[in-house]
Amino acid sequence: MGGRTAQQSAPAPASDSASAQQNKNQNSNSTKQQRPPKPSPPPKKELKILMLHGYTQSGPLFRAKTRAVEKLMAKALAPLNLVPALIYPTAPTRLSARDIPGYERRGAGEGEGGGGSEEEENEVDSWAWWRRDEASGEYRFLEEGMERLAETISEVEGGVDGVVGFSQGGSVAAVLAAAMEEGRAVPEGKEGEWVRKVREANEGRELKFAVVYSGFWAVPERLGWVYEPKVRTPTLHFLGSLDTVVDEGRSRGLVERCEDPAVVVHPGGHYVPVSKEWVMPLVGFIRKCVEGAKL
Repeated sequence: MGGRTAQQSAPAPASDSASAQQNKNQNSNSTKQQRPPKPSPPPKKELKILMLHGYTQSGPLFRAKTRAVEKLMAKALAPLNLVPALIYPTAPTRLSARDIPGYERRGAGEGEGGGGSEEEENEVDSWAWWRRDEASGEYRFLEEGMERLAETISEVEGGVDGVVGFSQGGSVAAVLAAAMEEGRAVPEGKEGEWVRKVREANEGRELKFAVVYSGFWAVPERLGWVYEPKVRTPTLHFLGSLDTVVDEGRSRGLVERCEDPAVVVHPGGHYVPVSKEWVMPLVGFIRKCVEGAKL
């Protein structure tokens, strides 16, 4: 029978196949070498901010009241590779219940012997950066309050970048920012001791910003150097249009003693507004202060 014989290609020698694969790998490696390496993302940096509570509050209480601010701030600063690290110290001067405005002792007026015990009055978690003497207007325990801040700052590696304060803490924030300004003349001797301590604690670095919620200017004459010349550190002031605790004139007095201040008025009372609408001006201000700055 005649038939057609199928012809098959002979397999390539093993040496030729290996050579072709080697050339392919070399070409692939050459292509990979020609591709520029992917740039590494810039490292994240901490933005260290002191958070100063108001009169009768504490660090943990202030943090609880401002957690929403902390979360929104973290989200808004992420594109700048900044991670806010908020530090909430507690002031050193403890208050008793009778020091709290509007306090009424438990059981008062409920019959014979009504009223809380001395132990009850001393158990409240309320603190102050200073106590105002009603007769003289002087601030008692001011040095202790500022030295507490020096201790807190000294425990932060590299110091702090800014400060946010509420009410009395807002007043303290402005005083602290001014005290850290390079070239500002301060009292000599014991009167200026706390100033030297906070400067040393922050390694001689000025603060990049100070944010004041419902704050006020410190009236004692011995603190006149804080506002003359005006506070040069960038400041943002939040004022509540319905604030009945701090008179607007006192808050405006602090605004007037700051150089080129930014002011936001919210339609509320004596508190830190935490809704997104009122946190965004805060974030925008901080971004403006730190963009392009070395942290």
